[in-house]
Amino acid sequence: MAQLRWSPPTIFFVILQIIGLSQQFYLPGLAPVNYCKKSEVSSICVSNVTLFVNRLNTEESNLPYEYHHYDFCVGNEQNSPVENLGQVVFGERIRPGPYKIEFLEDVDCEVVCKRNYTGGDPDSDRRMMVLKTGISLNYQHHWIVDNMPVTWCYSLENEKQYCNTGFPMGCLVPPDSADGCAINSNYNKRGYYYLFNHVDLQINYHSGFSEEKSLGLDANGGRIISVKVQPRSINHADPNKPVCKNAEPLAIKSSSLVKGERLTIVYTYSVKFVKNNTVKWSSRWDYILESMPHTNIQWFSILNSLVIVLFLSGMVAMIMLRTLHKDIARYNQMESGEDAQEEFGWKLVHGDVFRPPRKGMLLSVFLGSGVQVTCMTLITLAFACLGFLSPANRGALMTCSMVLYVALGTPAGYVSARIYKSFGGIKWKSNVILTSMLCPGIVFCMFFVLNLVLWGEGSSGAVPFSTLIALLALWFGVSVPLTFVGAYFGFRKRALEHPVRTNQIPRQIPDQSIYTQPIPGIIMGGVLPFGCIFIQLFFILSSIWSNQMYYMFGFLFLVFLILVITCSETTILLCYFHLCAEDYHWWWRSFLTSGFTAVYLFIYCCHYFFTKLPIKGAASTFLYFGYTTLMVFLFFLLTGTIGFFACFWFIRKIYSVVKVD
Repeated sequence: MAQLRWSPPTIFFVILQIIGLSQQFYLPGLAPVNYCKKSEVSSICVSNVTLFVNRLNTEESNLPYEYHHYDFCVGNEQNSPVENLGQVVFGERIRPGPYKIEFLEDVDCEVVCKRNYTGGDPDSDRRMMVLKTGISLNYQHHWIVDNMPVTWCYSLENEKQYCNTGFPMGCLVPPDSADGCAINSNYNKRGYYYLFNHVDLQINYHSGFSEEKSLGLDANGGRIISVKVQPRSINHADPNKPVCKNAEPLAIKSSSLVKGERLTIVYTYSVKFVKNNTVKWSSRWDYILESMPHTNIQWFSILNSLVIVLFLSGMVAMIMLRTLHKDIARYNQMESGEDAQEEFGWKLVHGDVFRPPRKGMLLSVFLGSGVQVTCMTLITLAFACLGFLSPANRGALMTCSMVLYVALGTPAGYVSARIYKSFGGIKWKSNVILTSMLCPGIVFCMFFVLNLVLWGEGSSGAVPFSTLIALLALWFGVSVPLTFVGAYFGFRKRALEHPVRTNQIPRQIPDQSIYTQPIPGIIMGGVLPFGCIFIQLFFILSSIWSNQMYYMFGFLFLVFLILVITCSETTILLCYFHLCAEDYHWWWRSFLTSGFTAVYLFIYCCHYFFTKLPIKGAASTFLYFGYTTLMVFLFFLLTGTIGFFACFWFIRKIYSVVKVD
């Protein structure tokens, strides 16, 4: 059988396949739903189009709230779908909406409910204040129909249409504003709130598909391909006879209602079905993704970063290979020559290079947890590239990551035990307990503190107590035993045999120049790895904090591979320079050199917070930096582990090919 050769054209073809797979969203598990008229309902089609409402959030605050937190019309929340673990952690709270929609039945100005407010009544004042606060902070609705986000589409300055997956609950005209609301210039009373109490829903459906006859459907059947909403503010003069066309907007004054003053808000909606056979059901997400801002910039930036980093990595690799080849040839020639010369360079420290480091227990624990995070990231990105973690599968990304982290306790325990045993450690019980408790404990404690803040603010982002118990059960019931299993096999194996013996007396390290001292080397080591990811970081942070959808997992996978290569080569290069300067303390330095990339990540997140986010309030600020610290800590473990094992392999390799007395 012919053996596959991984030539550059083959690798490039595989990369193109990964990029293509990253945009394939629908899998066999996500089957389309066939709709038909109410009079033609059968086992193969349904007529009821269920509209689900999700939590409301905003860019100006990190505190999402459930739909019923505001005084909107609510549906029967007892029929709410069950959220998966990822949705609960992300704060999604999906509930059935109060809107009744039947397939192909248009609705014109239908009343949903009425809300009455009386000045001087504490309950009315509280409900009205909550509405005004939500409008002033630009909180946005997030609705779902047929597993598709209901989009609000509008034109940008460049005459391109942008479709947002949420729409605002209202707008505020500041007292000092010369213009009206950005959404509608007719809403222009200064110091007034405009509540969007009416929505026009346009449901586009695909009819006449090839399976129509086999399914028994006629022209009255179809599949939903998009739902678009246009919110409006309407002051219904007669609540019993609402008029939705050319109506006066509902302007609510900023001051509280006078005692005894009454205000009635009528919520209405209209539905219109539009046939669209030009868009296939499998491509119905395209209009959302293609209209997102910065899409073209993202393609150019990623490709530009890819070319630059690959060029730099190639240069580093070429220099290392040529220099090492000369060193090894020179050392071996000296050994075979008649005139023995004094050893110099990195060969001089062969008797100390594998001397166990200080705090070897902590280093081995970090490495075990780092392997756990690295494997989790790699497998999660692989699943995402195959489409399993697409936006259509809500909460799947977080669920997959958490389940994988728990299930990968075995490699964490195994690696930690093997490294610790190679250091000559004998406290195996302390090692396995710290591996299973230290880093996961730090993550859980930080998450719990942030969750307490969300609890205190009454936010829907707070994870319920039952879910916290479930997370603890996964940790202690699954992850900890698996870590013990991995440590058991790790300690049973023989200790790693190094290619050179370690001297009993440590060699004195000569004075180092500023370039080979530990701290400058560590600080410089994180520059190049951060340079290959900082462009991608903007889009990742935008998807997390600015409610934008991230879907280019193929490019993210490539950037991750570039990060691995860059961390490895940078750490190896600096380690080689330190060994040539006769400094053999490389264990911790190799981990911290690439791990210092996390410090640059934190600095960039701070820059993003102060320049890109309009976040207000102490609680939201604390949540942002809390979650950022959590992310930076995990990234520190990931990059540090990559750099350490690259350096570990490099040192074992070079000292195994030179002749040592």
